[in-house]
Amino acid sequence: MPRQTKPKRPEFKLAPLLLRWYRAHGRKDLPWQHQPTPYRVWVSEIMLQQTQVSTVIPYYGRFMVRFPDIRALANAPLDEVLHLWSGLGYYARARNLHRAARILRDEYRGTFPADFESVTALPGIGRSTAGAIMALAYGQRHAILDGNVKRVLTRLHGIKGWPGEAVVAQKLWALAQQHTPPQAVAVYTQAIMDMGATLCTRSRPRCDACPVAADCRAHAFGRETDFPAARPRKTLPVRRTRLLLITCNGRVLLQRRPPAGLWGGLWGFPEMPLDQNTVDWCREHLHVRAYSPDPWPVLRHTFSHFHLDMQPLRLEVSEPAGIADDADRTWYDPRAPLRVGLAAPVKKLIGQLQNQAGEPRNDTHRQMRLAG
Repeated sequence: MPRQTKPKRPEFKLAPLLLRWYRAHGRKDLPWQHQPTPYRVWVSEIMLQQTQVSTVIPYYGRFMVRFPDIRALANAPLDEVLHLWSGLGYYARARNLHRAARILRDEYRGTFPADFESVTALPGIGRSTAGAIMALAYGQRHAILDGNVKRVLTRLHGIKGWPGEAVVAQKLWALAQQHTPPQAVAVYTQAIMDMGATLCTRSRPRCDACPVAADCRAHAFGRETDFPAARPRKTLPVRRTRLLLITCNGRVLLQRRPPAGLWGGLWGFPEMPLDQNTVDWCREHLHVRAYSPDPWPVLRHTFSHFHLDMQPLRLEVSEPAGIADDADRTWYDPRAPLRVGLAAPVKKLIGQLQNQAGEPRNDTHRQMRLAG
């Protein structure tokens, strides 16, 4: 039974406890910890935004092989950057990374700045990410407040409210600054992130192994999973669209999405409203005669602010007379894939097109299997 008496709050120093725990149990062999140059740390911190370490590691390895430094990243076409990012999600991160690399190439001679203000001025780098880069790469004393740190501090201090609220965030930043030590900042920064990721987890915190459990307010009352408070619940709206899987001679038509917005800069299928005639729309907008429409089951993809219901509709054209490959459209051959960025649903549907090659059309059983 949780104890109901309010615990006394002795003053304590978080950093020494964390540093001692990290020396014994922390992660010290992550890829970006080897040769932690500012560039390598920067890329890792961007990839790790809202993404788990285990997911990031293979992407990071491939990214570093292809783009070993700022100039290599800046000189690469965005399509190739997005290609290596495909599947990692939150694609604005990749676009901002590429934009920032070009700024660093053109304005900083290909070097990463060592002052906080210059770093936060770069696209895609906020206060916490900048603090992590400066601490891990340069050893400068800057506080961080990523998701792991928010969880540790709200539980440790019993901070009520959703961390996304301005007043709660202000309290957490003050505590993060207070706990950040003047020395061993890089180790402390890695330690508090590690503790949040491996011990002070969201649903099953390992309080028995936590170095600060004796000082944790949430633990004292047995209310660890009540902190931090969840984002206020709201019903997500649903958007609907139709994806046109237009095939010709084993290839499928893709077009580049606008640079900003949903899956910005990636390649995807043409989209059309659900209330219009598909064949007429293709004739008017794509200048092709499409036939044999074959609807596939609806796919739902959930974003942070809405659900997107996508109705894939496969069509065929006898010849791509009205559509030529250019900067914004291409006939994509899955057998010889281009190095371009594809959103996860697009990649999945292209795989389904390959799997169904040679099978009879309009087979209900096949359509259900393709929905996978």
